Amino acid sequence: MSVTQAIRTFNRRWLPRHCALNAGLTILALWGALALLAPWVAPFDPIAQDAGASLLPPGAAHLFGTDNFGRDIFSRVIWGARIDLQICLLGVIFPFIIGTTLGAFSGYLGGAADALLMRCIDIVLAFPLLVLMLSIIAILGPGLGSFYISMALVGWVSYARLVRSQVLTLKQRDFMLAARSLGFSHSRIIFIHLLPNALTGSLVFAMSDCVLVLLNGAAVSYLGLGVQPPVAEWGVMVAEGQSFITTAWWITTFPGLAIVLLAMGFSLLADGLGDKLGAH
Repeated sequence: MSVTQAIRTFNRRWLPRHCALNAGLTILALWGALALLAPWVAPFDPIAQDAGASLLPPGAAHLFGTDNFGRDIFSRVIWGARIDLQICLLGVIFPFIIGTTLGAFSGYLGGAADALLMRCIDIVLAFPLLVLMLSIIAILGPGLGSFYISMALVGWVSYARLVRSQVLTLKQRDFMLAARSLGFSHSRIIFIHLLPNALTGSLVFAMSDCVLVLLNGAAVSYLGLGVQPPVAEWGVMVAEGQSFITTAWWITTFPGLAIVLLAMGFSLLADGLGDKLGAH
């Protein structure tokens, strides 16, 4: 069972469905507030080093302790929320736009265009997601820009399949026959009549996809191909603390918990939104 599936199973088993949406929104709102207010909430500079305060355990002076460079873990977790929320949002927006647009045109036009898109999807799905992403990042070079490009080139396929299947159903409806009879252009039919009715499943999936993007972003940073030190990012913090896991557990534990809590917020939001919109 994947981490995403485990979080969703926990949500459905232990939380009432009517509470999922509010709980998810609350968690995300808290992280968003911390990210926006980081300069005022964080008690220390996230990259300031203090050799005399290295590897201090959690306490009154340093709520989450310090790392081997004497940097305050609590401050770095708060500042890291900015980067990881950005990773979640931008890592989903680009695949969402590309996938929904291609899926809508493919499902509506059919024929050779549809067949070509499906073969492209089959090619992308033939490779493990993370392996394909790492290959693209290795070619482009490490950094967040390369991560976003890799997500756009790989992540669009799921949205394209979802929207295509919805469009194939919707274009048989009476309102589509009326739109074609009135002589509306293909672009107007797709963007005004089809897409607004076909996006429900994709919007719910996008919230769930934020969990996968967050985990992929942390994994890529952990491997040294994403956010580069000394920038405060949760995956980087976990990687930096792995050598001290037996002596300074707090270096990896708190950023790891932050990843889990943010992922749970997106998962709860996806479940609640799906129930409200009747997407699943």
